[in-house]
Amino acid sequence: MLNSLSSLDLRLIRVFLTVVEAGGVSAAQSALNVGQSTISNQLAALETRLGYRLCERGRSGFIVTEKGEQFVKACRHLLSAVEEFCHDAQQLDRRLVGQLRLGIIGHTAMSSHARLSEAIRRFRERDQAVELRLGLLAPGTLEEALITGSIHLGIGFFWHRVPSLCYIPLFVEHQVAYCGLGHPLFGEAGQVPLSSLAEYDWAWRSYPLPDIQLPVEDWRVTARADNMEAIAVLILSGHHLGFLPEHFATPLLAQGLLKPLNPSLLHYEATFHLVFRQQRRSNEVLHAFIQDVLEAHGKTIEVCE
Repeated sequence: MLNSLSSLDLRLIRVFLTVVEAGGVSAAQSALNVGQSTISNQLAALETRLGYRLCERGRSGFIVTEKGEQFVKACRHLLSAVEEFCHDAQQLDRRLVGQLRLGIIGHTAMSSHARLSEAIRRFRERDQAVELRLGLLAPGTLEEALITGSIHLGIGFFWHRVPSLCYIPLFVEHQVAYCGLGHPLFGEAGQVPLSSLAEYDWAWRSYPLPDIQLPVEDWRVTARADNMEAIAVLILSGHHLGFLPEHFATPLLAQGLLKPLNPSLLHYEATFHLVFRQQRRSNEVLHAFIQDVLEAHGKTIEVCE
């Protein structure tokens, strides 16, 4: 009986399947490049190892037995598993293997997303077998996910510095204050003085913003949100004033739904960073992807802030 599997057994199994697929011993000679007697001996050796008859062969023709039919299915399953094992083993020989989890905040400028796509293209051209997982996260959630290790790498706006994280500046996003159609300031938008802003309700971020050198503490904040879509909804209500990324507001301006209040005065810059945890052990996958992101943004490897 067959209690263990050797390389000889695998070779005999392949001979048997070739004979079955060819429809007989004589028909399999050219495929196996051996004589009929040799094939018959190999089949007999396999049957001896198994302890039962796989096929009837002789003047009456070639017929697979009932057990032989079941054995054919088992052999195909085995060889498929062997092939999958060999593929996986070969993948391990590649220089970069593993998983990379990346988080970004939503509604970043398409030019920046295009650079991230370029970084992914560069990374995929490396000798690698890495599974990428990409998710959109709110700014506060993004930092938390980095600290807990739920993601390896984040791209977004971070308002303070955590000692265990590395921060590398990537690009700057321009934010402008807007009012929506139906707001009392809509008719005079463009040159609204700072002195008028404290009279109206504002939609503000639920997370801290950089020092924007504006009298924010004097403004009446009655709504907060952690994403651009929600801020836009509040502004479009015609009741709230608020800041949006210039690229995000552009299509709404074209539709006549938004107007900038006073872009020469009411604006600020938000620097987006590439952020990752400081590694005690070298992570080749992470290091390679960081390098590709920086090169896609026209930067070289920098020291973390």
